[in-house]
Amino acid sequence: MTSTSEIQTAVVIGGTGKTGARVGRGLTAKGVRTRIASRSAGTVFDWNDRVTWGPALSGVDAAYVTYAPDLAVPESSSHIAEFADLALAAGVRRVVLLSGRGEPAAEKAEESLSCSGLEWAVVRASWFAQNFSEGYLREPIRTRHLALPVGDVAEPFIDLDDLSEVAVAALTRADLLGRVFEVTGPRSLSFAEAVAAISLASGRAVTFETIGLEQFSEEMTAGGVPDGMVDLLSYLFSEVLDGRNRFVTGVVEEVLERPARDFAVFAAEAARTGAWS
Repeated sequence: MTSTSEIQTAVVIGGTGKTGARVGRGLTAKGVRTRIASRSAGTVFDWNDRVTWGPALSGVDAAYVTYAPDLAVPESSSHIAEFADLALAAGVRRVVLLSGRGEPAAEKAEESLSCSGLEWAVVRASWFAQNFSEGYLREPIRTRHLALPVGDVAEPFIDLDDLSEVAVAALTRADLLGRVFEVTGPRSLSFAEAVAAISLASGRAVTFETIGLEQFSEEMTAGGVPDGMVDLLSYLFSEVLDGRNRFVTGVVEEVLERPARDFAVFAAEAARTGAWS
């Protein structure tokens, strides 16, 4: 096993986001000097502005990379390939990429990284548990009614604390390099079952409704969600959320040598912190 000291410095691309902020804290706790880079951070990084890429990569040993808006978009693989070339030229040794389970475009981006000459690892995830408490599903939960274009398809919702610990391990352990880690929670639930768990944990009666994709898109647009994000969410619900990711992998248990956090535990903690109050 490689000691953490071999990675002295790291940059977190997307470091103000849900996973990036957690990875940044995890690296700092291990004594790694960590630079936070995003469109709103002190080190500005924007995937649509290549001028910002070089300064973010200067003088670091490793990088944790999240891609915005999502690796599912067609241009992601070329961006990741260009980013990897720049990272290698800048002296970066190791890159860990956050990817999506069951997304063909994401797999192309992963291939771009694995062929780059860098030390690499990929953390694949599907639906985050924290999407219900920190993301676009939070407000409907707060108003006690969540309507989505999905039926009984089950998902093994991954807790972001677990995901981030796996990413930090991949950044700081040589024995985890060159691997793809599909992280999941310990069991699969439908969205209706997830909402029921949130209702139980929060003491708030939250209902779930299955709606059509067209209605979902119209409501998102009316709510002020940008067109690009509406298109992305529509793609994820109509294409990726078909049961292909329902299987539990056990990767969290393997890497962290402890159980993955159950969705009910996430819901109880989120309720205690007032996420849906």
